[in-house]
Formats: sequence, structure tokens, C-alpha cells
Amino acid sequence: MGAFKVKGGIQLKGELVPQGAKNEALQILSAVLLTSEKIIISNIPNIRDVMKLIELLKDLGVEVEELSTETYSFKATQVNLDYLLSDAFKTKGASLRGSIMIIGPLLARFGMAYIPEPGGDKIGRRPVDTHLRGFEKLGATFEHLQAERFYKINGKNLTGAYMVLDEASVTGTANILMAASLAKGSTTIYNAACEPYIQQLCKMLNSMGAKITGVGSNLLQIEGVKELGGCEHRMLPDMIEIGSFIGLAAATNSEITIKNCAISSLGVIPKIFQRMGIQMEFKGDDIFIPKQDSYKIETLIDGSILTIKDGIWPAFTPDLISIALVTATQAKGSVLIHQWMFESRLFFVDNLIDMGAKIILCDPHRAVVIGSNRETKLRGINMSSPDIRAGVSMLIAALAANGTSIINNIEQIDRGYQFIDERLRAIGADITRIP
Repeated sequence: MGAFKVKGGIQLKGELVPQGAKNEALQILSAVLLTSEKIIISNIPNIRDVMKLIELLKDLGVEVEELSTETYSFKATQVNLDYLLSDAFKTKGASLRGSIMIIGPLLARFGMAYIPEPGGDKIGRRPVDTHLRGFEKLGATFEHLQAERFYKINGKNLTGAYMVLDEASVTGTANILMAASLAKGSTTIYNAACEPYIQQLCKMLNSMGAKITGVGSNLLQIEGVKELGGCEHRMLPDMIEIGSFIGLAAATNSEITIKNCAISSLGVIPKIFQRMGIQMEFKGDDIFIPKQDSYKIETLIDGSILTIKDGIWPAFTPDLISIALVTATQAKGSVLIHQWMFESRLFFVDNLIDMGAKIILCDPHRAVVIGSNRETKLRGINMSSPDIRAGVSMLIAALAANGTSIINNIEQIDRGYQFIDERLRAIGADITRIP
């Protein structure tokens, strides 16, 4: 296990280019299993979760060729379904949350799938019921072997159906969408997630020959086709990384330009940070954040405290709640952070409190942050990253703090942010990766 040694209190300056979107990559890469023809995908982020999924595809027999640093070709001509029953697959699949995304393509094309209970962040309960209930609607059956923590799914002769999802799950919508693309007849998915990443998946599937309408809404219509072909697809920049860089610039009082942001796909993300007092200029598809000695959190029209809460798209994404929270510690004013989707995601604030931040953790879902307006500097401490987003929030806090911090368990950060230490050093950060 590695760690970051961070010397804080340094103002940064320069340009950062966001990586390809992690959450898009996990479903786009899984979609290559839907066809025997070649698929070329560009802007793939070089992060642990994505590279592990590519390795898993190779183990399944998919031909993978690295065409350039961020572009790969995939050809799933001969898929080894026996591998799904191996101990190696059980171990790899259990360590990767994104492994669940291969179920839909495997059911659609081969009529069966096996998957261990997926791992990932320790941020609270993330049941797979939405996925499995959707597959049931299409005619699949499943068996949960609790002792082995393993699912067996049989999906021969999938047939289109009307369904209302229990929740607008992004991964659930994507998985059911991929299964329905090759099912017989028409499928309607109501209460579907409509994030840009789902829109990207629909765009890719349609370019492969799928017939999907309602893209961008919560009502998707899929007319099943007999087979899908190859395509070329470019992934969006990672909106979570863009939001992280906005928070980084504000918290460290730095001047940073974020390049190639696909601003039209960011939804309310810029607006929420602007409500926290962060200035930004949009220059084409770039976002320029100037150095600000002070940024003031808005109050509501009646003068009451601002609430920032996560929600289903187009609301504020839960993956940026941790970033908004740490950014608020350096602002002027107070804010209520309400993270309602995952009950363990705010527990990292104990580390920020130890650093000197003024935070009241009301319950597992809510925290009040009283901004210091930089009058009281955070101080460096030793801490450990529990999940991807909390880890980057700790890194932002460490870069804003006086003194030196050690962040352990940085494998969590590496799961979602590629070469983050190298990129931050390039704009002036004092950060060292240590064993």
C-alpha cells in the first residue's frame, strides 16, 4: 500500500486536462461484449478500475490492442464463458465494482452470466436489485449463492418488456439497456437514469445498430435487434475530475485553467460551485478559475443557510459532495451538506476536523460546514483514504493546509484519478508518492 506525502500551503498555477470519464468507461468497455466485430474506444482513462476491467475482458478472451496512450481496440470474437466459473474470475470480479456491468451484454449475446458480489468503495449500501429485477422483467432468472457470494443468471430468449425501475440507477439502467438491445421485441424503461454517461452509451449502441429512442430523458424505448456491429466511440471528459479541480483551485487560492471540459455536459456542477462564491470564466470549452483571496457562500433569498445536496441527474452528482464539503471549509459563510444517497460517505470529515476545519456532523447524511474564510489555516496530519472521492478531498485539504500531511491507502485515489500526483506536481504542488 502506498501513500502521498503532501506539503501544503502552496499556490498552484497552470493547466489541467481532465481524463476520460471513469463512470462512462465501465459501461462502454462492457458493451464491447455485445458484438464479435471490432470496437475502437478513445479517451480511456489510465486508472486502476478501468485497467482492471480491461484485464478482465482479456481473461474472457476479448482481443485487446492498445493503439495509443488512451485508445484501444476490442474484438470479442471468442468469449470464454468457462472463465466465469473460475476462482480467478471470482476474485477479480469481487474486487471491482464495475464488473457487474458485464452481466447485461453477456445475457444479451450468450443468454447466461455469472458474477460475484461486486466490491468497490466502502461508501454505504449499493444493492444490485435494480439490475436483477430489470433482467427478470426481460425473462431472465437468477440464483444468489449467498455462501459463495455469487450470482448465476440465466437469460435465454430475452423478451422486451415494460418496466418502471425502483430507482434511477445509472449502472442499473446501463445494464438493462444493454440486455434489451438484443432482446426480442420492444422494451420500455421508465424512471431510467439520464446522465450524460447513459446518453453516451445510447449513442454508442445506436452507432452499433441498436434502436434506442428517448435518449436524454427518463423514458427509454428500445427495439431489440438481432445483432450489433462494430463502431468507434470517444468518451467524455470526467465531470467528477473537473469538479475536483474547481474545488482544488478555490481551496488552495490558485489560478488554474481546466482544458476541454465539454461544458454542455456538466449540468449544474459549475452553478453549484459558483453558489459557493467561486469565480470562473468559460473560454470555449475551457474553464478558468482565477486566484481568489476570499470566496463567499451564498445564502438563500430569505437569508437562511445554503443547502448543497446530491440527487439524481440533472441534480448535483453525489460523487462531488465530498469535494464541495472540503471546498466549503476555506470559504466565507456556512453551508449544509446533505449526502442522502450513501450513508457512509461523510465519515471522512473526522480527518478534516482533526485538521482544524469547523464541521458539525449531524448524522450519517448531513454536515454543517462553517467556513474559515482562510483566517484559520488547516494543519497537516496523517490520514487514510476510505474511498475515491474522500481520498481526493483529503488531498485537496492537504494541499490547502499548513505543514505536511501523509495520506495512506492511496490505491483508492488511483482507482479514479490517473497520475494525479504527476499532474499536480506539473502545476506546482509538492506531493511525493511513497511506499
